[in-house]
Amino acid sequence: MTPRAAGATYAGPWNMTELGKAPRADWGAPSGVLRQVFYEGEPLDGKPTRVFAYVAVPDWGAAPFPGMVLVHGGGGKAFPEWAALWARRGYAAIAMDLGGCGPDGQRLPDGMPGQGDEIKFRPFAEGEAASMWTYHAVAAVIRGHSLLRACKEVDPQRTGVTGISWGGYLTCIAAGIDDRFKAAVPVYGCGFLHENSCWLGWFEKLGPEQARRWVERFDPSRYLSGVACPILFANGTNDFAYPLDSYRASYRLVKTPVAIRIEVRMPHGHPQGWAPQEIGIFADSNLRGGDPLAALGPLVETGGRASAKFVARVPVVRGQLHYTAGTGKWQDRAWESRDAQLDGDSVAAELPAARPLVYYLSVTDVRGAMVSTAHAELP
Repeated sequence: MTPRAAGATYAGPWNMTELGKAPRADWGAPSGVLRQVFYEGEPLDGKPTRVFAYVAVPDWGAAPFPGMVLVHGGGGKAFPEWAALWARRGYAAIAMDLGGCGPDGQRLPDGMPGQGDEIKFRPFAEGEAASMWTYHAVAAVIRGHSLLRACKEVDPQRTGVTGISWGGYLTCIAAGIDDRFKAAVPVYGCGFLHENSCWLGWFEKLGPEQARRWVERFDPSRYLSGVACPILFANGTNDFAYPLDSYRASYRLVKTPVAIRIEVRMPHGHPQGWAPQEIGIFADSNLRGGDPLAALGPLVETGGRASAKFVARVPVVRGQLHYTAGTGKWQDRAWESRDAQLDGDSVAAELPAARPLVYYLSVTDVRGAMVSTAHAELP
């Protein structure tokens, strides 16, 4: 199976036919569950590039295994411990470096562009999209997916992708243009960076024409409507980089089933971003036949009371209302939580009288797995 043709949905500057082919690769010797690999990247300035990655394969169970593509965020690298974590879960996994570095953390002479903000948001001419970091990073993710699917230990029909921060941003784009994925989990990262994010100053510096060009090619808001698999969005209420308004605008674009996990004051980081058990549960439910997360319906407000219906195969044991009366920057708002009432297949809570008010409901099952509604606002 090759990815959908570029004409089937908006694929931006990426050639999905080429990216759907397994790239040339040079493999290192196994070390436990891990192997190092260098694989073919996109040309840069007319010269070939290589991408470094770790591939992990479980040392238990029987192949073929489901596969998971792991996409790091800003300042990150190919994390071997992240790939090994997924191998322990029973997945073959690939974690690639998206800063043009090798296993020692040093720049490769034939690496992709670096991952500094001054590189990500540099001005570029109409025909120079293929020289930009996002172009190379998304291509590396999809080529890595093609490489993983070609491994004999992997079931190519059961693969997913998860990414953290900038990796979540890349996950949104990759899932929007590569329909071979059967599950996606962007953590923190989202689209609408030009409308609200910690990078507004960079868009102002670019100026209107360059900002429009960047958004048209590289903002996930242009690709999320093309997502063809179930997707779990995980973030915190006070994330400094990807605020809740841009986050909600992003997941509202997706046409496939969407699960949401908003944690009050979730810390931002790589270990914190791969820690939530809901990520593994969501992957298992879509790739291994596991019991799914609870599915919450729309948030409804009537007469000062918030409610939502839910469907759960695993018993739900707790409901909560989360709210803030704060205004100003999302990362500075003080959030509070209180228990909500569970009644059959619904969760409900009386809303505080304070206005303005931002609020959402969550339910938690006996595994401790939590999912949320979208947030709502009362003026």
